[in-house]
Amino acid sequence: MLRMQQRLSLPFLMLLSLPSTAMGFALAVQISALSWLMSTKYGLKLDEIGIVWAAGPLAGIIGQVIIGIISDNVWFWGGRRRPFILVGGVLTALMLLALPSIGAIDNALGFDAILGVAVAVALALDLSINLGFNPTRSLITDVTPEGAKRTAGYTWMQTVSGTFGVLAYAIGAIWGNITLIYFGAGLALVFSIVPALLVEEPRVLAHTETGTPTEKLRVGALLMLMRPLWAFAVYAMIAMGLKIAGVKTHSLWLEVVFGVLALALIVHALTERQTLDGREDIAGFRKVLAAHAISWFGMQTLFVFMIGFVQQRFPQLDADATGQLMSFSFLSLNAVAAVLPALLLNPLAQRFREVRVHAASLMLMALGFGYVYWLGDSQASLYIGMAIIGVGWGAIVSLPFAIFSQSVSPARIGLYMGVFNLSVVLPQLAVSLGVGYLLSRLENKGLVFAIGGVCMLLSAFAWLAVRQGARRGPDGAGSAAH
Repeated sequence: MLRMQQRLSLPFLMLLSLPSTAMGFALAVQISALSWLMSTKYGLKLDEIGIVWAAGPLAGIIGQVIIGIISDNVWFWGGRRRPFILVGGVLTALMLLALPSIGAIDNALGFDAILGVAVAVALALDLSINLGFNPTRSLITDVTPEGAKRTAGYTWMQTVSGTFGVLAYAIGAIWGNITLIYFGAGLALVFSIVPALLVEEPRVLAHTETGTPTEKLRVGALLMLMRPLWAFAVYAMIAMGLKIAGVKTHSLWLEVVFGVLALALIVHALTERQTLDGREDIAGFRKVLAAHAISWFGMQTLFVFMIGFVQQRFPQLDADATGQLMSFSFLSLNAVAAVLPALLLNPLAQRFREVRVHAASLMLMALGFGYVYWLGDSQASLYIGMAIIGVGWGAIVSLPFAIFSQSVSPARIGLYMGVFNLSVVLPQLAVSLGVGYLLSRLENKGLVFAIGGVCMLLSAFAWLAVRQGARRGPDGAGSAAH
């Protein structure tokens, strides 16, 4: 195993991807089964299910940043990331097993408050997943040198994880969600524990010896680091406060004001001057946050509100047929996203650099969104459009990790991985709280795909503002920049 790790062979890179696959599979189980369980088994209403789902982004905001910072600065059980991967995997498996038992837990505790118990279990599951997710990705940076091998590590991470994600949808469709939950618990346990024990983490990160400052970031500096995301964060707090206060309707002035503010902060980030001289490129990292947030805003709109589009475009389908259509649509999306990163995107990235390949993938993705919006009136055309969208989806969940890890200190990659995750969860909250309210007031639910297409096009141009420095080889030497 040590020889495989030293050579960074393909089998080792696939082994390295398994802990992230474990956490990703648990998320796929949650996506497939949580709403179904809450509605059919526990009788929660749609707005109550939305409250349960809000636990995910909130756990990501809290968990990934804190765990990232801690894992950068500890060493026990033979690693920085190993302890969190092991504990996160065990807890994730236990929380998955708790999902079908929420009613029994409620009865045992004598609460008679199924919603509160469901939120508690969902939050515990999300915290468990987030406990392991950041370290599983940071581990790849720890054991791979900047450049081709690291890009290969992250693209193989998505290929392996995406393949098992497709398996999750298949298991749920063929054998049912309960079987999927129990299978997912076992997989999360094995894929977390075995690789974490086999991969040898370096006590001293060899590729940190570049003069890069590694002093701790203070709270003020951390807030400045996430500046492109300020509008998303403030809007989420205000909109969530309105929901808690029972304010069900309001004018769209709030969304307009924060939409303009978000665009202003993103444009400001994209026009910052980058540092490409070997030091930490904070301006480049902020550009990555801005560009990634736009694409995730579009993807989350699709994930959450595609049900409205399907019900409007295919009114002849009953509930079961609608669910089947959506399952096969996401199967098409994820099948393409699983295959392409390692087999196509990685070779292209080695030739044309990651940013250009990522931007091109998002442009193709925008065409897929447009295709469904204009021509998605049949099941076949919907599957084709979702497959095209899958090209960009495969890029979104793989290439940005390789891009931003080249601009920051590997000594605190956990911290940056946590902040990077905010460019996912804060747009998720904004979509759930804002786009849902907007779509509820508009008749044309096809705007789900129009919003997605516009976001992907804007994100593609935003990514082109990100400059990559010279590649570094395993010995730290730079090659020519592209």
